Parts: sequence; structure tokens; C-alpha cells
Amino acid sequence: MTEAGSSGSPTPGRLEGKRAAMVVCWFLGLGSLVSWNSMLTIGDYYYALFPHYHPSRVLTLVYQPFAVGTVATLAYNEARIDTRKRNLAGYTLFFLSTLALLLLDLGTSGKGGLGNYIGICILVAAFGVADAHVQGGMVGDLSLMCPEFIQSFLAGLAASGALTSALRLMTKAAFENSNNGLRKGVILFLAISIFFEFLCILLYAFIFPKLPIVKHYRAKAASEGSKTVSADLAAAGIQTEANETVDDDKYPERLSTKQLLFQNFDYALDLYLIYVLTLSIFPGFLYENTGHHKLGSWYAVVLIAMYNGWDLVSRYIPLMECLKLKSRKGLMLATLSRFFLIPCFYFTAKYGDQGWMIFLTSFLGLTNGYLTVCVLTAAPKGYKGPEQNALGNLLVVFLLGGIFSGVALDWLWLIGNGKF
Repeated sequence: MTEAGSSGSPTPGRLEGKRAAMVVCWFLGLGSLVSWNSMLTIGDYYYALFPHYHPSRVLTLVYQPFAVGTVATLAYNEARIDTRKRNLAGYTLFFLSTLALLLLDLGTSGKGGLGNYIGICILVAAFGVADAHVQGGMVGDLSLMCPEFIQSFLAGLAASGALTSALRLMTKAAFENSNNGLRKGVILFLAISIFFEFLCILLYAFIFPKLPIVKHYRAKAASEGSKTVSADLAAAGIQTEANETVDDDKYPERLSTKQLLFQNFDYALDLYLIYVLTLSIFPGFLYENTGHHKLGSWYAVVLIAMYNGWDLVSRYIPLMECLKLKSRKGLMLATLSRFFLIPCFYFTAKYGDQGWMIFLTSFLGLTNGYLTVCVLTAAPKGYKGPEQNALGNLLVVFLLGGIFSGVALDWLWLIGNGKF
């Protein structure tokens, strides 16, 4: 290896580029979900086009099986998959799918109908495949670096929701009284998403791998036996020798995925339960089961915005060590206690006013983001680079599995209310 994390190399604290890397991670997180969050945030548009097809629930249900199935396959083979190619493939697929969604809307002049709905579902499935490539790949890649990078990436994920919600409120206000105003706002949304996806391709391909601190962590992972970082090291000008071998005495064989799962099952279960609860309420329940209030057509948009805003804020709370939850038992207890939100949402939707619903939705977002960051920054500590990468991929499988289960359970609200 022409450059490596040898004993004489600078410590991570001295290396340049940490702040720049955190900014890039934030944008990469933003690009990981901005297209999908745009779909969720413009749900009112799809309800206008397809009023009888339950778009917020159906599109999410289409998205998740492809995401979960793909990420599980990739996690099983993560040791043999080049991380650079995986992440670039994911961001490129996001870019092309979002562009196709915009072209579909322009080509059909924003008309409804089953054929257009099926076309949207196909593109949403492509979003799921892209998400599996990017989330698992990025979380695994960043797990072998410093916790601040994962926190910044996760904050970017939440920022995509907050950004789309803020833009949705502005476009809804700007175009509300204009001809075909709802569709104009959607076109603007999709164009912005396309820009961010293209930006992420450029940032990950040309900027991120060349930052000194990123090169240090990847070279260190390679010296510990990781084969997933070789293309990124090559892009940074660091070549690994073909005949280079790992010193087995210094770096014993990495733990298997099964061993990592047994050692971190509580963390995996935490993520699964966090997202089962969140996605059983967000977004389907907020669109279809909260009734009609004084805010009228703005009500669901405001609820989505409050969730996304507090989800973003909460992901910065763990940066203050005194407020970061580190106890494994504490994380499990906090995760389980969130299930009391189910009866709270049920009775508030039935008997409460919009103020209480906004409060509950905000608390849902606050706890979702906070607990996610606490789990994903705590779990990789103490492992070698290849193990951290494998563990990151494994945890994302449970995260997306929780989302899929939550989306499926979300339909129970309709059954319970006799709407299905």
C-alpha cells in the first residue's frame, strides 16, 4: 500500500478535512432520501390524481419490499461488494428514477388513471433498490470512520424531509390560487430532487474520497483486511498491492455476520422497533386518519412538516455528550416506551383537536431521529474496520425491515376505521 494508516501516520484529530467531510456526509444523507421524501410530501397531489388508490400507503408498501430485499442481499455479500460502485450505482439510480418520474408527469400532463399509477409504482420500486444501495453502503462505509460522520449523514437524511416539507409549504402557498398550482409545485419539487441527486454523484465520486481524514480511515480499514474500500482508495490515489496480505497475528480473522448479530441483537431490535412504530403512523395515518380540521387541505402537510422538522432537530441532540443516551438497556426501554404513542394517536384522532395531533406528531419525529443516531453511533464502537462495515450493513437491514413492517401495519388503521 503506497499510503496507509501506519504507526507513523497522523492521528485522525490532526488530519485535515473533518469539517468538509461532515458537510459532504450531510449532503450525501440528503440525497439518500430527498427523492423519496419528495414523494411523501407531495402526497396531496397524488391523492388528487388517484383518490381511490391510497397512494401514501400503497407507494410506501411498493417501495419497502424492494428496499429490504435488496439491502438484505447486499448485506449478505457485503465483504465482496465494492462500496464505491455500490454507492455510485445507488445515487445514479435515484437520479435516473427521479428524472423519469418528472418526465412521466410532463408526458402525461399530470393525468390520473391506472396506467400512470402503475408507472409511478415501478419508479417507486426503483427508489427502493437505490435506497438499499445507498443507505447500507453509506452507513457501512461511515461506520468505519468517526461517529460524527454517521451523525451528519443521518442528519442529512432527516434534512431531506425537513427541506421538502418547507418547500411544500412555500409552493402550496405560492401556487394555491394559480391555475394548476398543485402540479406546478410538484414539478418544482422533482426538479430540485434531481439537482441534489446529481450533486451527490459528484460529491461522492470526486470530493469525498480525496479528503485526508477519509483517506486515513479507509487506508486503516484496508490494513485491517477490508476489501470493500479498494476502489475508493484508488480514486484517492492510494494503491493497494495485489500481493499484500494481512498479518493474521496482528489482525485476527474478523467476526462473522452471525457473531456480529448475536453481539448486537439489542441494537438491531432497537432499530427495527423504532421504525415499526414510526412507519405504522407516518405518513399514511397522518394523511388518512386524522380527520378534517380548521387547517383544511393544509392539515396533513403541516403534520408531515412538523414530523420532519423535529426529526431533523433531534439528530443533532446526541452531539452533546451529556444528552446522548449510551446505555443499551436505556435505549431498549426508550424504544419500547414509544409504543404508548399508538393509543395516544388513536384517541387524539378520535376525540382530540389539531393542537394535540401536532404535538404528538412532533414527539414522534423527535424520538425517531434521536434514538436512531444514538443506536447507529454506539453500535460500531470497539470493532475493526471490516466488522464495522458489516455491522453497519446489518443494522440497515433491520432498519428497513422495521420500515416495511410498519408500513404493513399501517393498513390496520384503515381496517379499524372500516375504510378498507
